[in-house]
Amino acid sequence: MATTITASRQVVEDYQRLFVNRRAYTMQSMRPHPETGRHYYFRPNKEGTDVPLMLTEETIRRHLEGKITVGLYAINPSTQRCKWVAIDADYKNAMEDLLKLQYHLTQDRVEPALEMSKRGGHLWIFLATPLLAKECRIYIHDLALRLGVPVKGAGLADGIEVFPKHDAIGAGEFGNAMRGPLGIHRGANRRFWFYGADYTLEDQIAYLKRLRKVTEKELRRFIAGKERPVAVASPAPARTTLPQRRHGHAESDFRILAHVGAVRKVGRNYITRCPSCADSLAFRWDT
Repeated sequence: MATTITASRQVVEDYQRLFVNRRAYTMQSMRPHPETGRHYYFRPNKEGTDVPLMLTEETIRRHLEGKITVGLYAINPSTQRCKWVAIDADYKNAMEDLLKLQYHLTQDRVEPALEMSKRGGHLWIFLATPLLAKECRIYIHDLALRLGVPVKGAGLADGIEVFPKHDAIGAGEFGNAMRGPLGIHRGANRRFWFYGADYTLEDQIAYLKRLRKVTEKELRRFIAGKERPVAVASPAPARTTLPQRRHGHAESDFRILAHVGAVRKVGRNYITRCPSCADSLAFRWDT
């Protein structure tokens, strides 16, 4: 790992003001999955319980110092608003599309921050006050449509992904988390910085604070008379149980869903405890 980094209390507080919109969070596993080699995200619980941990200043400090890596949720379900919008692009020629979006955003006097990533980049837009997720998504999707920038989904395997990924979420739902910037990406084993500032936490945070933030009045002006393209639909909220299979097989068929208990989503997969081992082995969600 690179040289040790210490996050001051001021840096932690500024990071929280910029990025944290709710206290629920995810954490990237420190070890790769033995079959896929990927470092999946999971929602950490208090030790020995099913009670989820909540984000604290200490959690943020450990993230910035590279001791853990957290994922942040965009939408606060009590308001349906977000503090930021992030555009994730990790396909061929992704950086070209991000630079195109960045240029046209600046024409609206929006000052996005471009972050490096493992396969492309992330474009972050910060808001003066938390704004409605639906209206933020209308703005970005309309801009992408006008510029011919592909949006993942709606038949396209590659394209940008816009966070928040939902117009709204229900009580008890979370939406999709985004890797918190300025921490260590476990898969790449490195820290990805924002372009535009020296590679120190203090300089990076100072740069982000200087960026002009979008106001609600401006956003309403940007999207006046517009709707999100019909072809771009919000993904369904992540499920915590496997879908029920339709009936139609003979009664003698073996159906695994009838023999397993609770399941959990890890990455793109659903995982559960082996029924044969349930009484003797403790299953680790973070492996």
